[in-house]
Amino acid sequence: MVMQRLSAIPFALVTLFACAIAAAQPEAETESESESPTQDAAPRAETEVAPARVPVARRTGPALHHPPVATTPSGNALLLDAQVEHPELVKRAFVVYHGAHDATLRQVEFQRSMEGYVAELPADAIRPPWIAYALEVELLDGTRQEVFASRKSPHLVEVPEDLIDSRERAHHDRLEGRRSVASASAEYVDFGRTEALSTDPATGIVSSSNVDDNYYRIEGAYTYRLWRLVNEFSMRIGRVRGNSPVPLEEDERSKEQADRFAVGLDYGLAAVRLRADDLVHLEGELLVGLTEVRVAGGGGGAIVIGDPYGTRLTLGFEVIEVFGSRFFSRFDVRAMNWLTLSPTIEVTNMPHANRYGVRLLGEVGVDLPAGFRVAARGGYQARVAAEGGPTVGATLAYAF
Repeated sequence: MVMQRLSAIPFALVTLFACAIAAAQPEAETESESESPTQDAAPRAETEVAPARVPVARRTGPALHHPPVATTPSGNALLLDAQVEHPELVKRAFVVYHGAHDATLRQVEFQRSMEGYVAELPADAIRPPWIAYALEVELLDGTRQEVFASRKSPHLVEVPEDLIDSRERAHHDRLEGRRSVASASAEYVDFGRTEALSTDPATGIVSSSNVDDNYYRIEGAYTYRLWRLVNEFSMRIGRVRGNSPVPLEEDERSKEQADRFAVGLDYGLAAVRLRADDLVHLEGELLVGLTEVRVAGGGGGAIVIGDPYGTRLTLGFEVIEVFGSRFFSRFDVRAMNWLTLSPTIEVTNMPHANRYGVRLLGEVGVDLPAGFRVAARGGYQARVAAEGGPTVGATLAYAF
């Protein structure tokens, strides 16, 4: 019984081994079939089409090669370079251009240079904010051909403003382009009565007396505004007449007593204002005039701190031979767009006085339509504490 069971074991093992071989054969066949090409793969390969070659067209006509310009400084000539392909087919080449402020088309012809062709656009055409151009060639038969950009769609070159031009344009817009200012002013000044020395022509005795100390002044002026490094310059002419405690001088003792204290000045003056900074301007002036004694020269200066056409502080001086000196500070306050208030403190010995006095003044200026401006001023001044008098004056100006 045991022997029968042992003999059955090899038979079972053989049977299991045969089944395993039979199960493995389909998988092998499947792998071989997947690895070998099928009949259906051939038709798919035959349907693939190689990309067709597109023939490249060769240029036979003229061409102009040009590196475009993006920006250029204002006020400088613009040079444009180009290379011409097939120059034997080209009669001439042109730059057709126009500016931002002038739509008129103008042209400049290309000229031969060491490395090709060059055209120069004039400096007066290069103005902010841009200039536009296109390139054209003229063929042998006289026809024009556009080779870079076009007249309807030109190439734009940016022309940036420099800082000085920007400031000038800002002032121009703010003051409505009114560069010229003509004005007339009149003023009466009274210091009261001041003690003065005089000599009796008959006896030569020196005595003192109180004399009238007053004068009037009339002036006409013209100012032109440049709004650049030279902000503006002015020319003024005027006349001063009055009485003053003239110092007792050796060469004056021969005068008649009635003319002893009469003073006057006829003058012409030129002044300029320079920009040192946006908020700092410097003023200078030169004067030549005829006093009651002789021809005299003079000058002065000032520093203006703040907006030159708005709120600002002015500190200045003026010296005229024989006639005297003055030192002043003036504070212009732009209270409204049309109203300016201007308090002033001045120390002066004008006109030809024997001592200095102090003036306290105030001015109200009103801007009117169409460029007109009126100002009225008044104040008080004195050379001694016990005596003094008023100031009244007015100015009419027209800007255009």
